[in-house]
Amino acid sequence: MNKKDPREHSRVVVDGVTRAPSRAMLRAVGFVDEDFGKPQIGIASTWSQVTPCNMHIDVLAREAAAGADAAGGKSVIFNTITVSDGISMGTPGMRYSLVSREVIADSIETVVEAEGLDGLVAIGGCDKNMPGCMMAVARMDRPAVFVYGGTIRPGRGHTDVISVFEAVGGHAKGTVSDAQLLEVERSAIPGPGSCGGMYTANTMASAIEALGMSLPNSSAQEAVADAKRNDAHRAGAAVCELLSRGIRPSDILCQEAFENAIAVTIALGGSTNAVLHLLAIAAAANIELSLDDFSRVGARVPMLADLRPSGRYMMSELIAIGGIRPLMKTLLDAGLLHGGCLTVSGQTLSEDLAGVAPYPDGQDIIRPLENPIKADSHLVILRGNLAPAGAVAKITGKEGERFEGRARVFGSEQQALDEILAGGIQSGDVIVIRYEGPKGGPGMPEMLSPTSAIMGQGLGDSVALITDGRFSGGSHGFVVGHVAPEAASGGPIAVIEDGDRIVIDARNREISVDLDDKVLDDRMLGWQPEVRDAGCLLRKYARQVSCASQGAVTDDPA
Repeated sequence: MNKKDPREHSRVVVDGVTRAPSRAMLRAVGFVDEDFGKPQIGIASTWSQVTPCNMHIDVLAREAAAGADAAGGKSVIFNTITVSDGISMGTPGMRYSLVSREVIADSIETVVEAEGLDGLVAIGGCDKNMPGCMMAVARMDRPAVFVYGGTIRPGRGHTDVISVFEAVGGHAKGTVSDAQLLEVERSAIPGPGSCGGMYTANTMASAIEALGMSLPNSSAQEAVADAKRNDAHRAGAAVCELLSRGIRPSDILCQEAFENAIAVTIALGGSTNAVLHLLAIAAAANIELSLDDFSRVGARVPMLADLRPSGRYMMSELIAIGGIRPLMKTLLDAGLLHGGCLTVSGQTLSEDLAGVAPYPDGQDIIRPLENPIKADSHLVILRGNLAPAGAVAKITGKEGERFEGRARVFGSEQQALDEILAGGIQSGDVIVIRYEGPKGGPGMPEMLSPTSAIMGQGLGDSVALITDGRFSGGSHGFVVGHVAPEAASGGPIAVIEDGDRIVIDARNREISVDLDDKVLDDRMLGWQPEVRDAGCLLRKYARQVSCASQGAVTDDPA
């Protein structure tokens, strides 16, 4: 750690006679004389009314600001964008979801660098603004703490947003009535907070805490709880302490910290999106992380949590028995976490976890190590002639570990969804959805609508789905995403045809089509990429974005 001037950046903006115009502008937004001698703490708020995940974050931002001010800093609140996956899912707007991650990272970097802010509290509450915040934090390497906005409470009848999506599939099949669909629509999402299972938001919150970049328990608090407001307040104070001690993200975001994040994600049965986002955060931190690291860590870490989407429980129920800290202590004691990693508390992970009590007797949300749901990772990296650069499967074991079937090929998510809802998918089909990757979408949209429709129609155990797009954290079933190279880049998925035999073998980590190389090569000779109409931002994104196996980032190499 290099202890530096806590005002290293703001000093350039406000000190000296020539900076009088800058000070005059800042006086208009509330600065007084003594504030110019304090470190300036940016509070990056993702508040928005476009989604329940972020509708309360303005309150948390003010708490973080108060915490920074009370600890001797001068807070400056600013906003960045957010979009809602749950609202845009299955529409053209979903193409902007992953793109928003890059916009958020760029916008936070822009404000912090332009205004000369010395430290940062970044508050995220939805799938893409959380990794977007962390990518910015890693890039700028200024003392920072991430605050999770918190999980939503369950809806009536133990429902959540995935209940609504699956009810749509049941309605198409005739097992869910109009009245039942309306009831779940009205009651499943009762207020503020991120989607309630171990979907992408709760997964990333847990992973970021395991990285050491949020305070203890930040990932396991309800959005509307007093504990969450206190977490934000403490984060503001923590950044001031990090500044005084010279602790920066680069002191925390090491290779071992990313291995801790992977291990916790696996133990919790987390989202496939964690692979994409951890690769992107690592790239921003100049840490070499690859798909192989997920396989290596996954070979020794079991899946222990019986959480939605494949399990029974919600995040609120995990919070009620102690959150993720007892799980992390179990993993640490078993040698499955690196305890020497520094965290934003100023202590090591081992020190943070010292004295954490075990889960109460009788709970069955988190299994013991000796009786896991799955003995190794549910996030399975597959390779083969269908995905030479890799693909990511979510195999909890409930789906089986091998699927072989005939390809049903679709050039878009909507085409596939229409066929599923029309009853055109049969047992034994492998649905192939292509041209939905980072370049092809453009934007790599999530496939929650078709996977939920499959489950709602009762086909979850007899149909597989593969795509060069990705999946919501709420997706479950025999699904494989992130197929790389993607169709738009000339990957083999571009020339799969209806009726081709596809084999997905999770045990041997293979995904293949039963065709020899010559047939694939001959098909590629006549291949022309599909190019979709897209707005300016999507066209720019498609030109810059990397392969999914590299995190689908648009950053220029350092």
